[in-house]
Amino acid sequence: MDTSGSDKTTLLEVCVDDAAGLAAAIEGGADRIELCSALSVGGLTPTRGFMALAARARIPVYALIRPRAGSFVFDASDVAIMRDDIAAARQEGLAGVVIGASRQDGRLDEAVLGELISAADGLGLTLHRAFDLVPEPLEALEVAIGLGFRRILTSGGQKTAFAGLDTLRAVAAAAGSRLSVMPGGGLKPDMAGTFLSVPGITELHASCGAPVHAAEARLVELGFLSADARQTDRETVQAFKAAMKVAAS
Repeated sequence: MDTSGSDKTTLLEVCVDDAAGLAAAIEGGADRIELCSALSVGGLTPTRGFMALAARARIPVYALIRPRAGSFVFDASDVAIMRDDIAAARQEGLAGVVIGASRQDGRLDEAVLGELISAADGLGLTLHRAFDLVPEPLEALEVAIGLGFRRILTSGGQKTAFAGLDTLRAVAAAAGSRLSVMPGGGLKPDMAGTFLSVPGITELHASCGAPVHAAEARLVELGFLSADARQTDRETVQAFKAAMKVAAS
């Protein structure tokens, strides 16, 4: 764990799925971006054009590589798509990728992950919330470390990271300095202190979203926008960063 004086060095990653959200996250002070499309279904691979735009950002950008909604059990066609998307992220100059793959029993699919990691050689690696489906988190942690992941994005196997806090504590303790455990899933600024008080946790992941206003009612009516749609909010990002600064001091 890095330290500076008496302060813990912390990092806020914000997931975004459009250009406005990308700008809001950067303006609000995000330290890293997880670039996605379709956050309403947990995030899918962003378009190549979005990758190209994000590559101009002054902070690191990791592309989520997930070709479809649903499970993380991938066949050969899915893997081929993901390999091509990883190549696109590299060619556009992004810093890393966020990947994951499951076996039918929920355990990490080491064979598929090995293929994706090979395709991502030289890029930063985050294991996504496929980790939240594993039957044995500590066993999966060792698999992730062995594969070379730099961090795991996880809610501790629960709907929200707050509900999974006990598991997050256990995984972070077992990981030590070998890998970063990054809580994500329903995080709000006022939770920063709770998570950053866990030994070994220095990175947090959040959408920092605010509801889309009712002016979009016609789009909802016609099915072009979800009724519970949210948009990355600059003020929420700023509040998150401020709360993390207080918690780390």
